[in-house]
Amino acid sequence: MPQPISLDARTARILPWLVAIAFFMQTLDGTILNTALPAMAADLAENPLRMQGVVIAYMLTVALLIPASGWLADRFGTRRIFCLAITLFTLGSLFCAISSSLDQLVGSRVLQGMGGALMLPVGRLVVLRAYPRSEFVRVMTFIALPGLVGPLIGPTLGGWLVEYASWHWIFLINLPVGLLGGVVAYRFMPDLKSPERIRFDLIGFVLFGAAMVLITVALEGLGEMHMAHTRVLLLMVIGSACLAAYWLRAGHIEKPLFSPALFRTRSFAVGIFGNLFARLGSGALPFLLPLLLQVALGYSPAQAGMMMVPLALGAMLVKPLANPLIDRLGYRRVLIGNTLLLGSLIASLATVDGDTPLALMLLQLSLIGMVNSMQFTAMNTVTLVGLSYQDASSGNSLLSVVVQLSMSLGVAAAGALLGGFTLPGNEGEAVLHAFQLTFLCIGGLSMLATALFFQLDSKSRMAARLMDLE
Repeated sequence: MPQPISLDARTARILPWLVAIAFFMQTLDGTILNTALPAMAADLAENPLRMQGVVIAYMLTVALLIPASGWLADRFGTRRIFCLAITLFTLGSLFCAISSSLDQLVGSRVLQGMGGALMLPVGRLVVLRAYPRSEFVRVMTFIALPGLVGPLIGPTLGGWLVEYASWHWIFLINLPVGLLGGVVAYRFMPDLKSPERIRFDLIGFVLFGAAMVLITVALEGLGEMHMAHTRVLLLMVIGSACLAAYWLRAGHIEKPLFSPALFRTRSFAVGIFGNLFARLGSGALPFLLPLLLQVALGYSPAQAGMMMVPLALGAMLVKPLANPLIDRLGYRRVLIGNTLLLGSLIASLATVDGDTPLALMLLQLSLIGMVNSMQFTAMNTVTLVGLSYQDASSGNSLLSVVVQLSMSLGVAAAGALLGGFTLPGNEGEAVLHAFQLTFLCIGGLSMLATALFFQLDSKSRMAARLMDLE
């Protein structure tokens, strides 16, 4: 195992702050946008129920570039790539703020996603190589804290900015932070490179990326773009063919992007596919809830943002309970029961209407946040806990890709369902009914992952430290 590099005292103090702030920018941007979608749609003369492309563009770009982040850092140096990531994220934020059409906004979100995809993986890589194992857990815990704070304040801050300023400010606030971060990164980020030239699986990267893009665009085509069913079918078939070609090729080359051998570990295979399907519901929630509250129930942006706080608070409160519960009951029981409960709670949002008591709605959202947090922790750890040291890096990278991909698919599926249930000219109760049917379907889709978690070993218990990979 390579020895950690030597850092001067000042760099050792500043580096965790730099990576933590980058993580905060990424998590804040992932949650601050959702409450602003109706206001953005009104300003851009678009239907607020057709704005999922703005969310998907960012998530899908992040998923696409995560596999290349480690290779780029090893090839060109961590300082150069980290500074490039901050620059792209900041420029993307600026272009988002000055966009005058939906297409411009989606394109700017792609640029922003390119930066977001590189910031956190490269930052984690530097921390892994720069600190001894005795300090690594402490530093990573510090870096993970903004990941809890970002989702807590993001929706509220986004709603407040939209209501009292304009939606442009949800992107403009990134500019001073990005400028400061770029200067600090250039000064204090260690410039680490791999001593040997590592070959990148470019063909595999193209095939895997094409599969993700085509399948996601096909789902989005049913919703936002109202694409003809023939085109949707073609995109689905071509995307599936690209995915099949990738796995067939990966099975007989020396260093594929993600090796099929990873799936010989049963817990990893179950965890990856479980993540993909179980996260469809949780990925759709941050998109659907602010729209439901503002478009169907008449909440203001600030009120809708405040209503998202119980989700984050519930997630934070249940974190300390996850380890003991999984250790006592095992992964299989926790994931089967928790997945059914999560799907049921998401489906229960179909009962929300203008007469629902506020206290009941807050209780529902708090419970969803708690169950969601337990789900993420259990799925992430069961996916990685059985991998060898040699496979851990590749398995972690694939898990990160699947997390982002499943969330983008969740938004795309929610948009497609909402678009299918909403007829042109629908207003009032008809729009609310479309949301209710969408929540029922999304909750049902989330429950399907239960069949996958039945395949886990019934005696499986906690065998490693919990890892937060959100």
